[in-house]
Order: sequence, then C-alpha cells, then structure tokens
Amino acid sequence: MQRKTRLIAAAALAVAAALAQAQAQTVRIADQGDALSMDPHSLNESLQLSIDGNVYEGLVGRGKDLSLVPALATSWKQTSPTVWRFQLRKGVQFHDGTPFTADDVLFSFARAAGDGSDMRANLNAVKAVRKINNYEIEIETTSPFPILPNQLTTTYIMSKKWCEDNQAVKPVDRRKGIENAASFRANGTGPYRLRERQPGVRTVFVRNGNYWGKIDGNAQEIIFTPIGNDATRVAALLSGEVDVMEPVPVQDVDRINASANAKVLVGPELRTIFLGMDQKRDQLLYSNVKGKNPFKDKRVRQAFYQAIDIVGIQKTVMRGASHPTALMVGPGVHGYEAAMDKRLPYDPEAAKKLLAEAGYPNGFEVTMNCPNDRYVNDARICQAVAANLARIGVKIDLAAEPKATYFPKVLRRDTSFYMLGWTPSTYDAHDALNSLMACPDGKGAGQFNLGAYCNPELDKLITAIQSETDQKKRDQMIHEAFKIHMDDIGHLPLHQQALAWGVSKKVTLTQRADNYMPFAWISIKK
Repeated sequence: MQRKTRLIAAAALAVAAALAQAQAQTVRIADQGDALSMDPHSLNESLQLSIDGNVYEGLVGRGKDLSLVPALATSWKQTSPTVWRFQLRKGVQFHDGTPFTADDVLFSFARAAGDGSDMRANLNAVKAVRKINNYEIEIETTSPFPILPNQLTTTYIMSKKWCEDNQAVKPVDRRKGIENAASFRANGTGPYRLRERQPGVRTVFVRNGNYWGKIDGNAQEIIFTPIGNDATRVAALLSGEVDVMEPVPVQDVDRINASANAKVLVGPELRTIFLGMDQKRDQLLYSNVKGKNPFKDKRVRQAFYQAIDIVGIQKTVMRGASHPTALMVGPGVHGYEAAMDKRLPYDPEAAKKLLAEAGYPNGFEVTMNCPNDRYVNDARICQAVAANLARIGVKIDLAAEPKATYFPKVLRRDTSFYMLGWTPSTYDAHDALNSLMACPDGKGAGQFNLGAYCNPELDKLITAIQSETDQKKRDQMIHEAFKIHMDDIGHLPLHQQALAWGVSKKVTLTQRADNYMPFAWISIKK
C-alpha cells in the first residue's frame, strides 16, 4: 500500500513538474501595436515582418549579428554578372506537411512582385526567376545587382498549393482593404506555427516540431498581445502578466530597471523617422491653399525643416533616446557618412523669411497624418512638430490614428504631410534610396516615396548604384545621391530612435538593431 501511495505521489509530482515546465515555456509578449495581417507580402513594415518571419522564411536569413545566413536556400553564387544560382534546402515541409520545392519559390516571387504586394521594391531589379530542378533556381536581374541576397531576407516563401487551395493567390492589399485567407491563417516553413489569430486582441504561436533547423530557445508557446497604452504595458511587465514588451516608454526605463523582476534592453536601432510631403499634386488634398501646392517650392520645404526644433524634441519628447539626423539612413547602414550628417540649423526667423519669399507671409494650413501606435512617441513627436510650425504661422491639423487605419491611408497616397519610419532590410543605403527617394515607377522603385518627390538626376544615380560592383565608386555615388536629396529638401529627416525592450529577468533573448524578435532565440526559466 505504501509503495502504491509512493508511486501515485511520484506520478503526481511528475505531472505537476511537466505542467510547470510547460507553463514556464510559454512566453507572453506585448507590443504597442499589432501585425496587421498574417500575409507576409501585404505590408512592408518591420513589426509585421518580424512576427510573420517566425512562421515564414526567405531563401536567405539573418543571424544574431545581422550577417546573411542560409535559410530555405543552402547556398547561392553568381554565375554571370546578372544571374544568381540558388541551391534550395531539401526535406523541408510547410506546416501542413506539403513539401517545399522550387515551384513555391517561383510562385512566391511572382506573388510578392505582383499587384497588391507591399514587397515589390524588394524585387524590382529581378527580370526573371527560373526553375532548374525541384531544388535549384536561377534569378536573373535587369543589371548587375551585387546585393541581391540581402534583398531577399524579407521576401518570404509561401506554399503555392495552400494559396491556390485557399484562394490566396494574390496578396492582401492593405490600401484597398481587401482580405483573404492569408490575412488570418498561415502556412509557412518557419520554427513556429500560427495556432490562433484574433486581430488587435491576441495571436498565439506554437513551436513547430517538424522544423528543419535548430531552435536555440525553449519557448514552446508565444502569446502576442497588443497593448496600446504605455502605462498599461509597463504595469503588465512589472506585475508579471507579460514577459517581454516593447517599446518601453523613455520615461519608464529607470523605473523598470529598478524593479526586482524586469530590466530594459537598450540599443541603437537602424530605423530613421522622417516626414514626407506631397510634391506631385498641383493642389494639396488637405490644405487651405487652393490652386497650387506649397510643397513644390523648395523654400517651403526648407522653412518646415528649419522650423523643427529637433534638439528640443530629442530632450523633451525622446528624453535623449534618439539621434537627430540629416540623412535618411543612420549609423549601421552601409553608405551612411557621418561627415554628411549635419542638419540645417534650427532657425524659426529664417523659416518665416523663406515662407514669405515663397508667397506665404502668414503661413498656411495643412493636415498632418501620423500614427499613434507604431514608432516611439510618434504622436508626441507630431504634436511637437505642429507646435514648432505654429511659430512660423503654419497651422497643422494633426490626424493621429492607429496604424491599422493610418498605413492603408498613407500607402494609397491619401495624404499631404505624413510621418514614416524606415529600416533598410538590406542594411544598405540603396534600399532607402530605391524605396523612399526614387521617383515612383509603379514597378517597385519609389514604392514608399509617398509624396512622389522626383529628381531625374537622382534616379539615374540610384540605377547606377544598384549595379555598381566597385565598392569605392559605389560609396561615392551613394554620397552624391544623398547630397542631391539633401540639397532638394526631398524629405524632412528627424532622428533614429533607440530600441528599448522591457524583459523579465526570467527571459533571455537577442535584441537585433533591426527590431526583429525571432521567437526561436527566446528562452524562459521557471
């Protein structure tokens, strides 16, 4: 009887231990916003690509140090100046058990480059994708493109069969509000499977037991919850309701670090926050100026630039957690040149004079679109900019809204003046030049140049930079391109924000400068 009792007690302890271990391996993550879709081609936004990147994979991936690593391709090489050969990984299955082959790559590249895709800028240099056999493909570019592998790290591969079976052959188009099965369901090859999706409420991921690669962390389940309110998000971390949260409000960093159970991981981020202006329409959509567009006049753009007290924003809004910039890329991005990173002086009087010279001595009124749950202190930055511009007679009607409605609006160019943040996924300046500063061509170049700034001389340089293989010459061209854009006041760069993640002391993870958070690198202790 005693032996039986001991066995029952031992079994109960084993069950309890197993339950405790399972509970310990659930990691709860909170963010100020949510991924807007599970479709990996629907929005070129780092939070969405970070989350979707745990379910889907590209041919090429990134290591913990941001170096290129093999993913669904085991190797790649150039066979001619414009042709790359990729060897695909064998034995990989999608989460539904369908084998991964070259057909999925060809389908996914066509999908990502097609109508409705937000990833077209990644592939606008691709002329053709050819199948050699089931595990070998060839990519031909329109001209030599030495950074092609870098361009493919966020071009995720979907199952051709699954998309066809689920009427998801075309991407979810956020601009038009079109949804399909890929919005809410997912079938990738990645280390985590999607188990539950409640947009704006919570999304649950579980470890993929058939994953082809190594999973460094022990997290069996990830529960991702958007918590928009800063104070609520901090309280959830301090109380233990969540294990990881970001971003940490700059005013709460010391408080979290002083707590017994959590800490803040702080590091530089590659993202540049900037303002853009409609420079295409003959009359702005949202302004009291009729019959003309003030932003077509460089003097107006420069007046806005010199009216913004970026050091004041750094001190009061960002509490020092930002790096004011004159460039559209920051330190850590290839092509960044510190010697060029010198802003025009903050000078409201000079700004007023410029406005008067341009024909607006009393300023004018314009609507500014801004997200309130995407970047660090985004709405507060916009409020500060509005206050700065008021000093030179410009009245800003601030329209701050959640990114779920903000991004579809600005991405269809339904804006006159807007905020955007950009992290070059290639970690190369060409990404920002091609996506943000090139004249929109409808094929991917200038896809996120939402104000349609255009300069033919700059466009020629961007095309040349894309194919230049001499690194020294290429860098010189990048700097020349930046100078043209700066002299034009093509956009209004503000700053690079700092990363700040709140993390339970039970959790270990890797903080990358691109603000991606791979679940496969997360571990949690009991």
